[in-house]
Amino acid sequence: MQIIVRDNNIDQALKALKKKMQREGIFREMKLRGAYEKPSEKRARERAEAVRRYRKLQRKRMQREGLLPPSKPRVPRA
Repeated sequence: MQIIVRDNNIDQALKALKKKMQREGIFREMKLRGAYEKPSEKRARERAEAVRRYRKLQRKRMQREGLLPPSKPRVPRA
């Protein structure tokens, strides 16, 4: 992973790095690897993640077909 620092602005580069790491799922993976996870817990977590992804896909598909109203745009907090 590479971040370009412009005009010696470390804060902006650090912010970009954190955003990239968040998008890649690195923080989540670090948290998961921090402690032992029983195989049964791992299966349950992976199954729940798969269900979540499937439901999100179905919701998006229904919105595209007009069966559900479009989701509300997120308002960034100040």
